[in-house]
Amino acid sequence: MTDAQPVVGILSIGEMGLGIANLLISHGYRVVTYAEDRSKATKDRAQSINIELLPSIKDLVSLSTVILSIVPPKDALSTAQRVHEQTPNTRDKPVYYLDLNATAPSLATHTNDLLSPNKNIVYLDGGIIGGPPRKASTDTETTWTAPSLVVSGPTQIPYPDLANILNIDHVSPRIGAASGVKLCFASTTKGFFALAIQSYVTAESMGVFPELRKYMGKHNPQTLEIADTGVVGMPPKAYRWVNEMQQIGEMMEREGGFGKGLFESVAEVYRVVAEDTALGLEKTGRRERGTSVEDVVAVMREGMEGTKKKSE
Repeated sequence: MTDAQPVVGILSIGEMGLGIANLLISHGYRVVTYAEDRSKATKDRAQSINIELLPSIKDLVSLSTVILSIVPPKDALSTAQRVHEQTPNTRDKPVYYLDLNATAPSLATHTNDLLSPNKNIVYLDGGIIGGPPRKASTDTETTWTAPSLVVSGPTQIPYPDLANILNIDHVSPRIGAASGVKLCFASTTKGFFALAIQSYVTAESMGVFPELRKYMGKHNPQTLEIADTGVVGMPPKAYRWVNEMQQIGEMMEREGGFGKGLFESVAEVYRVVAEDTALGLEKTGRRERGTSVEDVVAVMREGMEGTKKKSE
């Protein structure tokens, strides 16, 4: 690693944060995080790929040249606030703060207003489109597949090698534009998965689930494949997607002129998954339930029927 390479701080080390950290470390970057208030499993994940664990947010801000915020959407603003409080008004180089969380453009503007008075923080609105980085190795080479990191703002990140490795695409000088791209994209994927969950569970309750799948396979096989993949992959992430869908609703209302009710209802689907069924206990890499479409539907029905009986 050369002195020209920035130190990258990542908040926090979930599935995506871990994948991005692994990608950067494999390219010789120093990656740090703060995990003192996280679980032992999170700390162990970080240490397994040589992410440096720092004792405080202050230490992370002090060491980092670039900070990637990758937290649940509901924690995006409070995370920015913590970084803001720990960034001194004087330092050798400004810290570039990439807010990569799935939040509405209005919240990106609010976050920029919070951080911009400190000239040592350069805020970039952003979003992640695609799954965590994955490594594929052959006898002759190692290649990575990586998501797209869309960012926007009046300033571009001044580290071209880092931008290339992270697949960063600066889409606009306007704060909020990248969040808009991310959430519009997510509305067509995670929004669709929620429709698939409702359709599958409802068909099963009527005893016609096999017939639904038969005709989807016959007349729209690509939709069936996308729905199945999304429904099975969804359980460990459902708790994060509740607020993300609410953020999409906020954007659709403020920016698009539509009501937010559609995505409030989509958020409710994911709330049911996360809070009313055993699927909410699932963790990435440690799956026990919902590893097939049929089991997702079965667990959904069990949980929803149990909740209904409790309310009667």
